[in-house]
Amino acid sequence: MPNTKHILVVEDERHLAVGIKFNLEAEGYRVTTVGDGAAALRLIEEGDPEIDLVILDIMLPGMSGYAVCDSLRTAGSDVPVLILSARTLAEDRTRGFDVGANQYLSKPFDLDELLSRVKNLLTHYTRRHQAPRSMPSQLSTYEFASAKINFSQYELTVGGKPVSLTKREWELLQFFVENEGRLVPRQEILQAVWHLPGHIQTRAPDQFMMRLRKIFERDPAEPQHFLTIRDLGYRFIARPEAGQGTIEPSTTETESGSV
Repeated sequence: MPNTKHILVVEDERHLAVGIKFNLEAEGYRVTTVGDGAAALRLIEEGDPEIDLVILDIMLPGMSGYAVCDSLRTAGSDVPVLILSARTLAEDRTRGFDVGANQYLSKPFDLDELLSRVKNLLTHYTRRHQAPRSMPSQLSTYEFASAKINFSQYELTVGGKPVSLTKREWELLQFFVENEGRLVPRQEILQAVWHLPGHIQTRAPDQFMMRLRKIFERDPAEPQHFLTIRDLGYRFIARPEAGQGTIEPSTTETESGSV
């Protein structure tokens, strides 16, 4: 069912994760469970299939639920987060909201209350920019190198083979096409694509640039189209043979910060 909401349950107590999954699936949701924060972040970042809601335990192995939620918000994700935790102190709840959680439910919990909160979050916290911005009509389709892009249908082929992109990859690709040939500061990309203040320290743009290179470049180690200009920003060049690449790109991502 294409419209089924996808819920990610991040819980290291296996019996509890299985019970939550069973009851959510009985309500018609699609549910994925993982037992640690790193796995959760990988799934959310990949975005295929996209996660519509995260139910997040705090006491996880290796990486706390607080750190998971904080990483999501720092990376620009506004997926709704429901913290589910045995910690009941006021400072625990406050910290949860400080790192960006939408709701906080203490264990043990009432099943009906959990289901009600899930429904509420999915109804009222729909993510901004569910799909990439509409392209100007003259740019609804675009071609460069061996890539053929249909932004209106979200279809892409590279070398004649279909390629799937995540929502964020579509948005970043669209941004570069709209600004083809222009040197774009990373602050502008954070604001336009991630909807974050430009001063935020995050490696998310660098990581997504590397993804685009793997998809579009003949040799990702020697990019011709998606360039990093050290200390200045990024540039997309559709036809490098036209002599647009006058600044030497840096293919080594050295910016520090969390994702």
